[in-house]
Amino acid sequence: MDIVLLGSGNVATSLAKALKNAGERLLQVYSPNIEHAVFLAKQVGAEGISNLSEVVRDTDLYIISVKDDAIEQVAQSLTEVSGLVVHTSGTTDIKSLAGHLKRVGVFYPLQTFSKSRLVSLDDVPLCLESSSDDDLGILITLAERLSSRVYQLNGEKRKVLHLSAVFACNFPNHLYALAAEVLQQSGLDFDIMRPLIRETADKVMVNMPLDMQTGPSVRKDESTVNKHLSMLNNLPHLQEIYQTLSNSIKLIHK
Repeated sequence: MDIVLLGSGNVATSLAKALKNAGERLLQVYSPNIEHAVFLAKQVGAEGISNLSEVVRDTDLYIISVKDDAIEQVAQSLTEVSGLVVHTSGTTDIKSLAGHLKRVGVFYPLQTFSKSRLVSLDDVPLCLESSSDDDLGILITLAERLSSRVYQLNGEKRKVLHLSAVFACNFPNHLYALAAEVLQQSGLDFDIMRPLIRETADKVMVNMPLDMQTGPSVRKDESTVNKHLSMLNNLPHLQEIYQTLSNSIKLIHK
């Protein structure tokens, strides 16, 4: 397929490289920052552009991979295109495109992406939605060239998936950052935590998280919980988080 990619951030970067590796042809990469557009475009053999008026109007697929609050603005600039237009958001309704375009869809990869760490899409769930069966078939064919995990999900289920991903990915990563803060205050290196983090993640690959819970709260070890809370007296924001999560663990294992 001939593809125009509108975006140059974390998701767009991994998606562009995966598409190129799958043999798709990227014609253009758009970003309001021309340096960002050109940088990514050069890596995938495309043209970098920074003005939406420069987007070619007659290609097969347009992928909008920008911040959620910018999706509709970009879509409004594509009203004259003949191809299929999709966005990569987990929370934005397909209606944000349908109000401006005839052929629309969603191509949402459920993964955490960073420009500094290239992620293969081979095992990444690709969640698809479209306004027509024909266009859905096009997206399924493309998705299956990129990943072994392809799902058709409507907007409501995709939003639930994205919410769950925040609990499963964003919040734990934030807790790692807080753990690093606690360690740093005592001159300890975060590297000592990595085997524990790896084992915790590995366990839920084959078991349900509820069954794998350990720690003082699930053991009802109030003495240890209170000691920990006391140790956090000088870090009240961490103390509050510790108390909230401890109460949640106690409640779910009541």
